[in-house]
Amino acid sequence: MKDSLAWWVTGEGKGDIFPAPIDACPPGFDEPAVSVETLFSGVSRGTESLVYQGQVPVSEYDRMRAPFQQGDFPFPVKYGYANVGRVVSGPAHLEGTAVFCLFPHQTRYRVPAGAVASLPGDLPPARAVLAANMETAINGLWDGAPGIGDRIAVVGLGVVGLLVAWLANRIPGTRVTAVDVNPERQAVAERLGLSFATSVDADDHDLVFHTSGHPSGLNTALELAGPESSIVEMSWYGDTQVEVPLGRTFHSRRLTIKSSQVGQIPPVRQPRWNYQKRMQLALELLRDDALDVLISGESRFSEMPETMARILTDGSQTLCHRIVY
Repeated sequence: MKDSLAWWVTGEGKGDIFPAPIDACPPGFDEPAVSVETLFSGVSRGTESLVYQGQVPVSEYDRMRAPFQQGDFPFPVKYGYANVGRVVSGPAHLEGTAVFCLFPHQTRYRVPAGAVASLPGDLPPARAVLAANMETAINGLWDGAPGIGDRIAVVGLGVVGLLVAWLANRIPGTRVTAVDVNPERQAVAERLGLSFATSVDADDHDLVFHTSGHPSGLNTALELAGPESSIVEMSWYGDTQVEVPLGRTFHSRRLTIKSSQVGQIPPVRQPRWNYQKRMQLALELLRDDALDVLISGESRFSEMPETMARILTDGSQTLCHRIVY
């Protein structure tokens, strides 16, 4: 393969493109490997903005490492996990196929064959950059365990929130309300068949998902929860201190706040599911053309220093930004 280039975060609010080693196989690796030429990568704005701004807490340096990350937090670090490419060499059954890999923003790389997931034949590679977000949404729903007929609110309509609401809305009989203070999210929500609101008065929800990344959104989620119901907290705040109003009706309503994090499959599913099966499910669910609405823009890999400075600093209108190679 030719030489490779990768995007690195080099300091607080700074990043650039540098040459990168192609081989990412671990030392002593003796299993089949694949060489991949990247077609697209996706920017996971919530997490990548925290990395870009140097807001990963020291306590989370190890847990927050991406699978093929290079460098260490806070800087410099090669970080990302939404890479779609085409296999140019490897096992015969994979050569020439389009694959998803939890790999950073890099033009070419070599990884163990087990680290890539083949795309379904009718899934456009350009949409497959949403796979990591879909995995997160699946895990959140597994943690929340919604049922038929549940009244569900999703607070915060970034990519993950919209996917959670879209999936929940496909459960028979559910009443799903997609909530965001940004009225410009309405058009996207409605194109996904969702009922949108900037505020909701009803506090009768059986289940509430919070995905906004803002403490005020968690307060809203608590206000929407009905008696004996649960709030699934899917936001990650980095090193930001969050105040939660646990007075007022929190105890009398016997509410439950449950964390959800994609790095861990819920224990009840671990005997039957693994990360490879969950990824294949995510890719299958992405076959719906309606999900193209979640791609809010795209730019060339060579433009990443300017693009990332813009969308990771003030990208409130950005959903998934796609990088084209």
